[in-house]
Amino acid sequence: MAMQQNSSANIPTRTATTVDPAEIAKFSKLSQEWWDPHGKMAPLHKINPLRLSYIRDAACRKFERNVKSLNCLSGLRILDIGCGAGLLCEPFTRLGAQVIGVDPSASNIAAAKLHADRAQLSIDYRCTTVEEMDVRERFDIVLAMEVVEHVSDVGMFLNRCAAMLKPGGIMVLSTLNRNWKSFALAIVGAEYVLRWLPRGTHQWDKFLTPDELAQHLANNKLAITEQAGVVYSPFADRWSLSSDMDVNYMVVAEAM
Repeated sequence: MAMQQNSSANIPTRTATTVDPAEIAKFSKLSQEWWDPHGKMAPLHKINPLRLSYIRDAACRKFERNVKSLNCLSGLRILDIGCGAGLLCEPFTRLGAQVIGVDPSASNIAAAKLHADRAQLSIDYRCTTVEEMDVRERFDIVLAMEVVEHVSDVGMFLNRCAAMLKPGGIMVLSTLNRNWKSFALAIVGAEYVLRWLPRGTHQWDKFLTPDELAQHLANNKLAITEQAGVVYSPFADRWSLSSDMDVNYMVVAEAM
């Protein structure tokens, strides 16, 4: 999710931005909840191992690394956009990557830095947006996990993401499909019935179909090379990869 804060001190002042101030305010309220696996961010903690393994495995295939190695991402630069308090940044740092986590919410970045310091991990956290970053910076892997459904301009956002990729790099994204099933499960079910997420966390009309996402990526000279649905089993109480992309899904994209 793109975690952002509604404060003039934290919102970039550039005209060209995809940051939505309302989204910043919404998610900054959760900044102190990030690292509590039983709190309001519990659903994210539950899905995080699957996200981690999907990204790690894709990176190891692309860069020909041994997925079983404890430092399989050594030497790779990773940009995690909308990093929140670092739930992805910390494990990838432990796998040897040089991680830069960016988020427009000052409270999220403060929570991320505090937790990393306590864990004695060196992570470059920045309270900024991808639009505000130096275009000359390049990364082997760019992550936008649960972000595109919260930005104000998907095309502009992905254009900046593509510009940050090194030649031969990969971008990994996760988001939600837009159909009746995603409305029933991700909005009504998750926010109103099960109360996994605060009401208003998502706006259904901002969800992207896989075809729409593929077109946005193609417009920025990126092509999807891998994709998978993400489904929840209430009986096993766990998330898993699936061919069913009707609700949650993840993709890997590379330069055409």
